[in-house]
Amino acid sequence: MEQYIQQVLAPRVQGDGGWVEFVSLNENELTLLFRGECSKCPILNRCTAWIEQKIFEDQGQRVTVKAIRKKPFFWDNQ
Repeated sequence: MEQYIQQVLAPRVQGDGGWVEFVSLNENELTLLFRGECSKCPILNRCTAWIEQKIFEDQGQRVTVKAIRKKPFFWDNQ
């Protein structure tokens, strides 16, 4: 799953200025770290729903995405 996230999904998310990283897969809960534009996106839930659907279409596995937003360190100083 980690390789699939890196090779298939991450490049598509990067096209919109975001960044996604694999954290873990426990049973059917897929935890992903979102950076860049994703970290502040007000509609991240649409992206996670798309990721769940894409994984089902390509991998045949139903997962629920748990999103962790990681804002850049310099946002804390503003």
